[in-house]
Amino acid sequence: MAVSNTSSSLSAILQKTSLDDHEEILNATNKAIKASKSDLEAQHVKVVALIKLDRFDEAVKFIEEAGDALKKRAELEYAYALYKSGRLGEAVELASKLKDRGARHIEAQTRYRLEDPLRTLDLYKGLRSKNLGPEDLDLLVNQSAVNAQAQWLGVTRPDITRRAERDDLATFETAYNAACGSIARGEFEPAQFLLKRAEELCKQSDELTDQQKAEELVPIRAQQLYVLLCLGKTAEAEDLAAGVKPEDAFDMSTRRIIENNLFLTSPSSNPFVAYRAFHSNTTIPVHDKLFSFQSVPLQSNEFSLDLQTFKFHAVTSATSRTLQQASSTPLSANVLLASFFNAAAHARNGTGKQAIKSILPQLEKRPNDIGLLLTLVQLYVQTGNITSPVELVESFFKRLEESMLETEQDIRFNPILVNLLIGLYKKRGQTGHVKSELAKAAVFWRRRPDPPTSLLTAAGISLLESQTEDDVTAAADIFSKLREQLPNDKATIAGYVASHSAEGESQLAADVEKLTSTSELTRNIDIDALESSGIPQSSNALAIAQLGQSRKRAAPSDGNVKPKRVRKSRLPKDYDENKKPDPERWLPMKDRSYYRAPKGKKKGKRAGDDRTQGGVVNEDLNVESKPSVAPAATGSGAGKKKKGKGKK
Repeated sequence: MAVSNTSSSLSAILQKTSLDDHEEILNATNKAIKASKSDLEAQHVKVVALIKLDRFDEAVKFIEEAGDALKKRAELEYAYALYKSGRLGEAVELASKLKDRGARHIEAQTRYRLEDPLRTLDLYKGLRSKNLGPEDLDLLVNQSAVNAQAQWLGVTRPDITRRAERDDLATFETAYNAACGSIARGEFEPAQFLLKRAEELCKQSDELTDQQKAEELVPIRAQQLYVLLCLGKTAEAEDLAAGVKPEDAFDMSTRRIIENNLFLTSPSSNPFVAYRAFHSNTTIPVHDKLFSFQSVPLQSNEFSLDLQTFKFHAVTSATSRTLQQASSTPLSANVLLASFFNAAAHARNGTGKQAIKSILPQLEKRPNDIGLLLTLVQLYVQTGNITSPVELVESFFKRLEESMLETEQDIRFNPILVNLLIGLYKKRGQTGHVKSELAKAAVFWRRRPDPPTSLLTAAGISLLESQTEDDVTAAADIFSKLREQLPNDKATIAGYVASHSAEGESQLAADVEKLTSTSELTRNIDIDALESSGIPQSSNALAIAQLGQSRKRAAPSDGNVKPKRVRKSRLPKDYDENKKPDPERWLPMKDRSYYRAPKGKKKGKRAGDDRTQGGVVNEDLNVESKPSVAPAATGSGAGKKKKGKGKK
């Protein structure tokens, strides 16, 4: 009976209370719960009031203390409160079990925060499958934000938009998201245009109040500031920074990013002053944490200032903790960053061969540290040594190939590392090794459900260049798989047509029609100019020709030409060009036919005739018939017997 009275009194209070007066509703529910702690309706209303007042931590605590009955009744509110409290893993687990449409929204938002763009896109596609009028615009905005996030994370899929479309220019939210996607791809000029468009649409919006417009312009101008800095337009960046106020941001994460961009606009030459200014910025709460592609640059700035202020021990301690916890994600951005700064701290800001000498012992301790490996490769290349990094990467790959773990096989054929080794091979001119590495990577990724399309495309092109039957067959398999994933990609279609050219033109007609015609490709080519310019030289031949020209001395500009010095003749004084040279001039004098020994005391003998070395032996001497006489042995003093000196 008491419960019924309490519920009726609560209903009466709610009828008299404005729906926007959530504080009064909360007070009424507290009184109702105080009268009856088991009033489930009052508990549910209190949870909604706490959520409306943005007191999410209190809502989660109240639901968990109330028991399973309230959790069952307020499942959707519980999932939303968990999401807003920063407990994303629990929120997505609960929301994924619910069948409600609102639960799909919560799951999509939570997965977006967890940086799972592929699943988030699938959720938004499902929500947009029904024509829902005004809600569809909100879903379109959210979907464009997920597209931008996917490009920041490097996730590829055919349905992920890679370029700004006409629909993206309709609202300031979609224009802003398209600009973020351009920034992720490094296309800063288009990003600048899109951000300008977003700013104009936001200012002209009739649906926003002046306060809301000011809040929405803050992140737009923060991105404009970053784009101007990347384009090197420092003067424009400084002018824009004068009108940007971080306190106008509606969340702490946006305020932190604005403060960082303002910090980069006017850097201090004193690293200690910069260190103090950087660490005096806003602290981000747990429930409003940055994305990884936002936190990594901020962490990089912090470590850079630590190194500039000689805090080497602090950097090694912080990065070592990250590396110890990163065994499952060795290729994530924060782990690679930690490895790089850990190596820089051990090198104590050194460069070149001295830095290599300091870092190599760390690689012996952590042979599977990919970030450390990449750092050493970069240092070796900077010193002009290409052989050592190739040996490092090859030995690392060999260890991974010998492993039976599937995760290590994924690392072995990761597109980043494969591209690294291919780049080193190209630097050394080892085209055969490039083809072999691409073929291995293609064999591995063809068995996987979501292979990297860029890597498979490069492998297919490399196999087509060899023109052997086995390689062309392998290329045909690769481009067939790519065609299933990217049916409208012209590069994929061109590779498919080239690899299946033996099947006949009739079977490829539909694919050939999708390609740009030859006449269109050659429309702007001047054939006469090409013919008159001749055959172009290769880059090597041109470089050799230019080097030969640079070695030649230029002709003197004035007419004061010095006469050439005539070399002194080395011919004999009595040289007669009409006289025939002596044909025996190359023989020693005593061996010439006209040689005569000088007259002396011993007539009839030529000098040297009494010596046989190198001359003719005199047979009359009969040297071999004479017996050889052994020389008499002459004993030393030890073989003689001394006479005794006795008396006679």
